Amino acid sequence: MRKFNVAVVGATGAVGEEFYALFKEYDFPINKLVPLASARSVGKTIEYRNREVPVQELTKEIFEKEEIDIAFFSAGGSISAEFAGSAVEAGAVVIDNTSHFRMDEDIPLVVPEVNPEDIREWRNRGIIANPNCSTIQMVQALKAVDNLYGIKRVDVSTYQATSGAGKAGMEELVKQMQDFFAFKLSESECNAFAHQIALNVIPHVDVPQPNGFTKEEMKMVNETRKILHKDIEVAATCVRVPVLRSHSESITVTFGDDVEVDVDTVRNAFANFENLVVEDDIENNIYPMPKNATDTDMTYVGRIRKDIFRDNILHFWNVADQVRVGAATNSLRIAQKWIEMEEDNC
Repeated sequence: MRKFNVAVVGATGAVGEEFYALFKEYDFPINKLVPLASARSVGKTIEYRNREVPVQELTKEIFEKEEIDIAFFSAGGSISAEFAGSAVEAGAVVIDNTSHFRMDEDIPLVVPEVNPEDIREWRNRGIIANPNCSTIQMVQALKAVDNLYGIKRVDVSTYQATSGAGKAGMEELVKQMQDFFAFKLSESECNAFAHQIALNVIPHVDVPQPNGFTKEEMKMVNETRKILHKDIEVAATCVRVPVLRSHSESITVTFGDDVEVDVDTVRNAFANFENLVVEDDIENNIYPMPKNATDTDMTYVGRIRKDIFRDNILHFWNVADQVRVGAATNSLRIAQKWIEMEEDNC
């Protein structure tokens, strides 16, 4: 098998750091690993396969200099806007984990279990976009039931971990909890979030939009429609909760008026869908939770039930590690599919 020169942009961030463990776990075919970050990180190293690899400064010339084949971007939209084009010009395929390119019509937005065929559109601009973390875990489950009944509408409330705001978000929660037990919580600073996150929930993720929703909520609306290639109705309420890692979602799906949901059929569809795990036995206290989803590459579904009043409505609960499933793992799965398709074309 061909091996690739791989760059990780945002090498010292939470998602960037996750890639190195995943490369080893998935035995990703790397010839040379090139961690890239800002000048502030030059001099640091990352550990990969029991050796220290130096972090290099991200420049427009580095991709050609290092002959990069695959570039994973996880350093923020402005960085992708400035440097992704240089990577493409140097001959690399860019897999971008920011929101910058997601809604561009000529750039594929991909969850490999859901719309792998869209990866073929990478040649349009040399870029494949990785969706929002909350969208990824939701559309994996939605695809399973859309195949059954055909979705008309989705209503979702998210319970998003502090890791969604990066290392700073997790550190703020830990610091505030430490201050709570030291009776100093009132002195804690709020930098990563608008309000205290410890012992609190904040129904506000990302920037408010003119329609009353937030940017995070509109990402879920627009990305879901693009990935599923369906003009379905979607409404989201995104909430930050005092959990370190792994997002949870309460999802309600409405099908056509002539559909009668069968819970056993839905449960089997979830169980047989790639990378979904069913944990659905409430009588024995078995259901998905962040504690169990963290550091795994699976999306967990449970609390599966038909609506009390309407036969065509389904409710379920969904949990996944958004640093892995919602970011690094999905990006890596995109790369794996891309490699398979390129080999098939040879």
